[in-house]
Amino acid sequence: MTATGDPVDRTSRKALPCGIRRATTADETAIRACVREAYGRYVADIGREPAPMQADYARHIAAGETWVATAPDGGFLGFVVFYPDGSAMHLDSVAVARHAERRGIGRALIGFCEETARRAGFGAVRLYTNAKMTDNLTIYPRLGFRETGRHRQDGFDRVFFEKRLSPETG
Repeated sequence: MTATGDPVDRTSRKALPCGIRRATTADETAIRACVREAYGRYVADIGREPAPMQADYARHIAAGETWVATAPDGGFLGFVVFYPDGSAMHLDSVAVARHAERRGIGRALIGFCEETARRAGFGAVRLYTNAKMTDNLTIYPRLGFRETGRHRQDGFDRVFFEKRLSPETG
C-alpha cells in the first residue's frame, strides 16, 4: 500500500487506484461471478461449495453490508461483506476478481473494513475461514490477525481470527 492507502502493483510498483463504494443491486452479478472465481477452486478440497458460494448476496447488499472496489473507469475489482456482530465487526467475506489479484485490492478492502469498524467504535474485527483454504491461514496473520480457535461449525472446519484495533486518533 502506498502512504495514501492505494494498492501497489508489485510488478511495476505503480499504485493501482481503486475506489470503494457501497454495493448496489446492479453489482450482484459481478459479486457472484467473483465468488465463483475466488472460491470455486476450493470445492474439491472441501467436498462441497464453501459458505461464501452459498451466501445471500442480495440480502447483504440490501442490508448495506457489501462494499465494492472499483477501478477508475468503474470496473469491478472485488468486494467485501462485513457487519457488526456483538462487540466486534464481523468480516464475512472478501474476494478479488481474478484480473485484479495480487495487486493489493484484497488488502484495501480488509483495511476499509478495519477503518469502518474503528470509526464505529469497535475494538476488533473478527472473521473465520475454512481450514482447507490454507492460503488464508498465512494471509490473515500477515495482516495482523491472530488465530483464536478452530472448530466445526455448520458442517465446515473453520479457523477463527481476530484483529484488535487501536482507537481512532486525530
